[in-house]
Amino acid sequence: MTTALRQLDNTGFVIIPEFLSVEELRQLEQFLPPIDRDAGGLRNLLDIPTVAGLAEGDHIGSLVAPVLGPYAFPIRAILFDKTGASNWKVSWHQDLTIAVRERREEPGYGPWSTKQGVLHVQPPAGVLEQMLAVRLHIDVSGAGNGPLRVLPGSHRAGKLRDEEIPAWQQRTKEEVCLVPKGGALLMRPLLLHASSPATEPRHRRVLHIEYANCDLPTGLEWRWAKRGARVSNRGHR
Repeated sequence: MTTALRQLDNTGFVIIPEFLSVEELRQLEQFLPPIDRDAGGLRNLLDIPTVAGLAEGDHIGSLVAPVLGPYAFPIRAILFDKTGASNWKVSWHQDLTIAVRERREEPGYGPWSTKQGVLHVQPPAGVLEQMLAVRLHIDVSGAGNGPLRVLPGSHRAGKLRDEEIPAWQQRTKEEVCLVPKGGALLMRPLLLHASSPATEPRHRRVLHIEYANCDLPTGLEWRWAKRGARVSNRGHR
């Protein structure tokens, strides 16, 4: 794990090719809700007890705790599926929003938005730097089905303005994240990433779970964080 942590620190992402067992994949396919064929994604999955239990469990905790510490907690989960019916393109961007319970004006927080009925806000970069996304690949993410593309090292630049992104594209060679079925990808939210439409559309299901290890200002609360719900990795207690 030391090598993986070093890569995550340097590049902003790391691929764990073998993470989920055949049985874990079977269970995921059983309890994850179906996605509308034209939607391409499903939010608010931490409302599902089985997903919340997985996100708080030892196995994913073994990935999260070495990065964020044993007191990290899940804050959001989204299911993506790129198919022939929902074959989208995502331009270069950073993941800049967090889900919160209610709106309260705080310095450095904004703009605000609502996504599938849940309030979101952009926090300061310091909050995003204490977050980690774990992407569990239920299907193969190959060259033909629109895999994630990243610009290594861009996570160290803080929150970027739209006009700053082209310069990163010009001076940084992108990497394509090919992940086998059952693999995991760890990614910092501030890493510039994108994806192209699939040239060979087929299921590319990814369960994207985000974690944090910091409190928000008084009056702001993470939408899904529960008191006492921390990643339970016994090796890092």
